[in-house]
Amino acid sequence: MGHGPDLDALTGLRSGKPSYYPEYRVSAERLRRVILALDRISAALVRTMEGSEALVRAVVEAAADHLSADWVVFALLDGALPDSRPRHLVLGPDGVEWTGLDLVPAAVRHHVRQICAGRAVEDGSDHDPETTRRHRHIPIRLDGRTVGGFVAWTPPDREIDETDNSVLRILAGQTAAALQNCALLDRSERLYARTARQADDLKQRNAELERTQQELGAARQREVLDDERHRIARELHDSVTQYALSAGMHIELCRSEIDDPRLRAQLDTAKDLTRRAVEQLRSAIYALNDDGCADKDLPAMLRRLSTVHMPDELRVEVRIGGKPVALPADTEQSLFRIAGEALFNTAVHADAGRAVVRLAYRCRQVRLTISDDGRGSPEEVRRSLRAADLAGPSGEHRGLVNMQARAREMGGSLTFRRARLGGLQVQVEIPVPGCDDTRDPRPQGRPESTEACPQGRAESTEGTRP
Repeated sequence: MGHGPDLDALTGLRSGKPSYYPEYRVSAERLRRVILALDRISAALVRTMEGSEALVRAVVEAAADHLSADWVVFALLDGALPDSRPRHLVLGPDGVEWTGLDLVPAAVRHHVRQICAGRAVEDGSDHDPETTRRHRHIPIRLDGRTVGGFVAWTPPDREIDETDNSVLRILAGQTAAALQNCALLDRSERLYARTARQADDLKQRNAELERTQQELGAARQREVLDDERHRIARELHDSVTQYALSAGMHIELCRSEIDDPRLRAQLDTAKDLTRRAVEQLRSAIYALNDDGCADKDLPAMLRRLSTVHMPDELRVEVRIGGKPVALPADTEQSLFRIAGEALFNTAVHADAGRAVVRLAYRCRQVRLTISDDGRGSPEEVRRSLRAADLAGPSGEHRGLVNMQARAREMGGSLTFRRARLGGLQVQVEIPVPGCDDTRDPRPQGRPESTEACPQGRAESTEGTRP
C-alpha cells in the first residue's frame, strides 16, 4: 500500500523490505525531528490569543530552533494582513532579534525588502547549488495569494532537506491562518469593547431620558395644578370677594340709616364678620397665586409673605438670626407654609396689631417662631389641635393639623406658648445636618437682622412667659 507524498517527504519510507534497515534508521531520525518540529509549531500557534506580535515571535523562534539556523526572516507584503504586527522580524545567530535592518547583512536586508515589495523569488531557485543547500525561502499564502514569507540560512554543516521544507510549509500555512485569526480576534474584541461602550452610553442616555420624562411629567402636573389654582383664585377674586365687599357696603349703608342702637350693634358685628371674610379670601387668593418662590431662599420668602396680602392693621416684622444655610426645597416650602398659616391665624383670629417672624439658623437646627400681641391662648390652641386629631379630617382646625403634620414630616416639633409680646407664639424646630458644636454660632452682642414695615422697630429676642 503506497503512502502520500507528504508522508513520504516527512518520513522517507518507501518500502517495508528488511534490506531497508539503514535507511529506516535515517527515516526514524527524520520522524523524530518532524515530531519535535510539529510540537514546537503547536506551542507557537497557541500564542494566537496573545496577539499577532507574540505569535510572530513564537513561530520565528520555532523555525530557527528546528533548522538550527544562523538567520531567520519573517516578513509580510505591504498592504497584506494590515492589522498584523510586526511587519517583519529578523532573528540572528544565538536567537538574537535584530530591530534595525541597517545592521543586518546585506543579503538578509535584501530579502526583507524583496518580500515586503512582493518581488521575492521563492524556493531559492535563483541561487547556486551550495547556497540552495543551506538557504530557503518559503512563501506564506492565504486563500491562494501570497501575503509574506519565511527566509532561513543554516550553518555550513546543516543542510535543508525536503523534510525541513515540509515543516516550513506547514509552519507558513498555519502562521497565515493564525495571523488571520489574530486579526479577527482583535477586531471582535474592539467591536465588543465598542459595543459595551455603546451599551453603557445607551444605558446612561436611557436613564437620563427616564429622568427627563419624570421631570416633564412632574412639571406638567405642576402646570396643571397651578392653572387650576390660578383659576380658582380668579373665581374667588371676581365673584366671592366682590359679593362679600358688596355685602359690606350694603351693611354700611343700612347702618347709616338706622338709629336703633341694638340694630346698629348687630350691623357692626355683621360688618366686622364681612371684613374678616374678605381678609380670609385675600389670604386664600394669595396662597393660591403663590408660585412657591422657587427662585428665592427662605428668608426672602418670609419677607415677601410679611408684606403681601396682610391686613392693614397688622404690622409684621421678619428677623433672621445666625448664618443662613441651604435647606432642601421641600423643607423651605414646609416652613414657609407653616409661617403663612400662622400669620393667617394671627390676622383672622387673634385681633393682633403686631407680629414677629423669627428664623434662627443654628448648628444642627433651624428654629422658626411666629409671635403676636393678640388674644390667642396657647392652652386653647392645644385643645383645638387635640380635638381636631380626635375628630379626624372633618375640616375643623385643619390649619393647625397641617402645621403639625408638616413639622413631623421634617423630623421636627411644633409647640405653642405665650409670647413676650403678650399673645401666642408658634415655634417649629427641625434638625439640620451640620457641625458637632451645639452652641449658638452667633458672637455675643451681635444683633439680628430685622426686616419690618416702615413704621416697625426691632424687638428684643423672643422668649417664653409663664
